[in-house]
Amino acid sequence: MTRLLQAMAGAKHGGAEAFFERLATSLRRAGEEQKLAIRRDPERAARLRRGGLDVAELGFGGMLDLLTSRRLARIIAEFRPRVVLTWMSRATALCPRGDFVHVARLGGYYDLRHYRDCDHLIGNTRALAAWLVGQGWPKERVHYLPNFAESRDAPPVPRAALGTPEGVPLALALGRLHPNKGFDVLLDAVAQTKTLHLWLAGDGPLDSELKRQVHALRLAERVRFLGWRNDVGALLAASDMLVCPSRVEPLGNTVLEAWAARVPVIATRCSGPAELIDDGRNGVLVPVGDAAALASAMEGLAADPARAASLVGAGHETFLANFSENRVVASYREFLARVER
Repeated sequence: MTRLLQAMAGAKHGGAEAFFERLATSLRRAGEEQKLAIRRDPERAARLRRGGLDVAELGFGGMLDLLTSRRLARIIAEFRPRVVLTWMSRATALCPRGDFVHVARLGGYYDLRHYRDCDHLIGNTRALAAWLVGQGWPKERVHYLPNFAESRDAPPVPRAALGTPEGVPLALALGRLHPNKGFDVLLDAVAQTKTLHLWLAGDGPLDSELKRQVHALRLAERVRFLGWRNDVGALLAASDMLVCPSRVEPLGNTVLEAWAARVPVIATRCSGPAELIDDGRNGVLVPVGDAAALASAMEGLAADPARAASLVGAGHETFLANFSENRVVASYREFLARVER
């Protein structure tokens, strides 16, 4: 058992933030002794405390936020962790030096100036870990540890509750409404299909722009904007496919969630999904930014239930072999035991 402090200065919503909560809760269930320091967020703190975790809420402002850095140093001194695991750049930069092993977990290609005082780095894809080594980090101090998705059955959200007819092909897309996610391309692709409907769950800066695009494409009857949702399993259970149309996607948590829920996946051939998916076996890959190819893939999958079932079977096998909670938590525990002082 490792005495572990985790620090996360993330946003209210996001894939890394959601995985942080899952991992902290799972490590606690596995018996790891933890203290968490998070950016002030009463809802996140309450969820974590319900899971039996000790949580401190800090401001986590910019580099001139001396109050947070002092409070974090005091929390670390009082808790006396063997390992401190920081998530992303801000928490990493504000972490003091001390008599502990400092590990930072990266889920993207960040500015490594913020990580120069770390003892070890975790990349959540093999490509990211290889990039870190390519940036000059010693190979023995770089580690690949993937995310996991929750595997639990959920009753489907009633389609009627979201104004969607029964019997029509339904695609689900999840994520922040940001240019990197390629949802504008997905809407263009939906417009090229005849009957396909889309649920788009997420929030972000492109909300108004994407809604204007739906109006311009005359898709109001076939596209539903759901906002940020915490019932992803229920949304997946109601859907015929998960679509990840990203321009930039270092990992692709939504792919793992779909595999866990036994839903077929179509994704673009950007770095994360391309590492996860064996095209044609456990998912379908299309070129980045190609609305016509995406439309063809969605219509083809909707018209071929046998192919969809084959993709579902192989995707779920991939999930169980590599991205289940038990497997990933065991990998994290083995890593922590290996590097602690």
